[in-house]
Amino acid sequence: MGNTCGKPVAHVSSSNFNEVNYLGQLQHENLVKLIGYCLEGKNRLLVYEFMQKGSLENHLFRKGVQPMAWVTRVNIAIGIARGLTFLHSLDANVIFRDLKASNILLDSDFNAKLSDFGLARDGPTGDNTHVSTRVIGTQGYAAPEYVATGHLTPRSDVYSFGVVLLELLTGRRAVEDDRPGFSEETLVDWAKPFLSDSRRVLRIMDTRLGGQYSKKGAQAAAALALQCLNTDPKFRPPMVEVLAALEGLNSTNSFPRTPKSDNHATKHSGAHSQK
Repeated sequence: MGNTCGKPVAHVSSSNFNEVNYLGQLQHENLVKLIGYCLEGKNRLLVYEFMQKGSLENHLFRKGVQPMAWVTRVNIAIGIARGLTFLHSLDANVIFRDLKASNILLDSDFNAKLSDFGLARDGPTGDNTHVSTRVIGTQGYAAPEYVATGHLTPRSDVYSFGVVLLELLTGRRAVEDDRPGFSEETLVDWAKPFLSDSRRVLRIMDTRLGGQYSKKGAQAAAALALQCLNTDPKFRPPMVEVLAALEGLNSTNSFPRTPKSDNHATKHSGAHSQK
């Protein structure tokens, strides 16, 4: 039973047992905290930490919500990348599998945390190159090779991250069939021709930003999104490189730096820990 404050309570289904398993063991500042759960008869509940700003989906797409500033969007992208990098760098790497705007929750300072681990899976081990699984996910976010074959790898998450990064840049949904002229065309299909041209890419930027963003930063972020969205997973960068690229751009002022007084600032990550 979710609410506009970011799903602090949710009904437990079979997939939610998976969530209890992962969130009960993993701790990181960019993963939502599982406060507790109840399995009493038919009463099955999960309790998350309270996330004051709700989901990224609401802030990007809900009418009447004040548009997020460019620097806030960049810091959100960095937070998501930190969370995925942590999952992928574990000894038993974890594939999130359902990264999308509605599964990214924001605290009072707009720090991003991954939530809803119901579809997460342990990644391939040993000589295995992938995990074979039933195709489950969300249209527009799932990697094409995963949809076609059911072969799941950490690079599947990289593709989904590219879609979310594109949503942050454009302010448009991954699939937006109610927009005139889109006719069920995905955001990726629509945006890709612009991403490869540093001059044309500015045409797809969210108009609600009012031009208040770093042009070089936007071009660099678009180029990074294009790499993440490569149809061949072998040519997508691993999340650790994606994170380094975003943080590098931020530190070199390609993105506007966040003033210390800005409540949207994302705090730098501390030590990672795992129970």
